[in-house]
Amino acid sequence: MAKRLNDNNSLSDVLKHIMQTNNLQKGMDKIDVRDAWANLMGNGVNNYTREIMLKNSTLYVELTSAVLREELSYGKDKIIKMLNEELGREVVTNLVLR
Repeated sequence: MAKRLNDNNSLSDVLKHIMQTNNLQKGMDKIDVRDAWANLMGNGVNNYTREIMLKNSTLYVELTSAVLREELSYGKDKIIKMLNEELGREVVTNLVLR
């Protein structure tokens, strides 16, 4: 039977417990990475971003501009660092630009 939480727990503690028991963190990471990319890269890059996909700890970003893809490839390490700082923990370890 599931562990019953007492009435004195905060809502954030209850939500964390639900996410842990139901293994929902991977799905939340996928959503959070998309939001972090949109916030960090701004409208200029987002206009050329077709798809963002997180598999394991690799972030795949499909871009419509070859010039932008080449430009972003020079700063992959910095982009990964900025994304992880935005997320508050290490979620992305590799970035693949397509």
